[in-house]
Amino acid sequence: MPSDLRPLGWDEEWAAAFASYAAAGLLPARVGRVDRGRLEVHLRPSETVHAVAHLEAGAAVEDQPAVGDWVAVDPRSDGAVVTGVLPRRTLIVRSSAGRRSEGQAMAANVDTVLIAVPLEREARLAQLERFLTVGWESGARPVVVLTKSDVVDHDEIDVALLRAREAAPGVQVLAVSAETRTGTDALRSAIGATTAVVGQSGAGKSTLVNALAGAEVMATQATRQDGKGRHTTTARELIPLPSGGVLIDTPGLRGIGVHDASDGVAQSFSDIEALAEECRFRDCTHETEPGCAVTAAIDDGALTRRRLDSYRKQLREVEWAGRRNAADARAAHAKRWAEQTAHGKGHGRGVH
Repeated sequence: MPSDLRPLGWDEEWAAAFASYAAAGLLPARVGRVDRGRLEVHLRPSETVHAVAHLEAGAAVEDQPAVGDWVAVDPRSDGAVVTGVLPRRTLIVRSSAGRRSEGQAMAANVDTVLIAVPLEREARLAQLERFLTVGWESGARPVVVLTKSDVVDHDEIDVALLRAREAAPGVQVLAVSAETRTGTDALRSAIGATTAVVGQSGAGKSTLVNALAGAEVMATQATRQDGKGRHTTTARELIPLPSGGVLIDTPGLRGIGVHDASDGVAQSFSDIEALAEECRFRDCTHETEPGCAVTAAIDDGALTRRRLDSYRKQLREVEWAGRRNAADARAAHAKRWAEQTAHGKGHGRGVH
């Protein structure tokens, strides 16, 4: 097993999964950057090469190489070629822009998802809940990081921690200042071997990455005066840490859509799901039914109406994505059938 890949997360299980590729003379590598279809892969922590992917035609967007993937590389003289992607342990997927139903892979084989939320402006809890759903659905463990704690007072931090914990039941929430290094030791203890940093634009993700890496590995930029973030990171990038393990920095997002994430919604809103188990009726809509534990919790102040509305909105998105996926699958099947039929007629093998 290549010992120089261990700092990147390579282990015995990956080696076993790679055995057939190794027998074919291919090399293992980890995808470090994907930018407009161009790949950069790590053959070891200090060695990266540019590569192109030659995979099966028609592969879904989610199946294309993503940052964090372990891949098989054919080191040809005219440039490295990725010929295979090892089965993923986890995958962070967001819905694609527009009305398309396919997902967009953000990072693969991640243990921990750090969700950066800036303390310098009021947190949008519904957006935080969306990041949490995407994080839970990936199979990784989400951690909420309230960044820039040095620019607000202690009372504001306490209020922000309380609100974030309400939106993230069962999730570790930390207040951190990457500038003063306050809270960074606790954050280092919370991350896994592979950690993705996600969040809205201007959340201080790149500064956070620099603090964890102990060096200026990512460019940083001040937040605009109107409070909106600047896009410092333009592509997802894997950064090896000096002490071992890797970080994956991602571009800032104005918003994030959930994609086929029913399990993620259930985990993000585990408090509502638990309350629903106590409702008198199994098909309770949590509106006007008698014996509804959810509306009782709202009346008692234990649950906010805002959180229930956010829960319902995410469920509607998941339902819509499911219908779109089913419709797209039917359309693709009909197209393949039409092509096969036309091909058969052209060669005297039409269906009779």
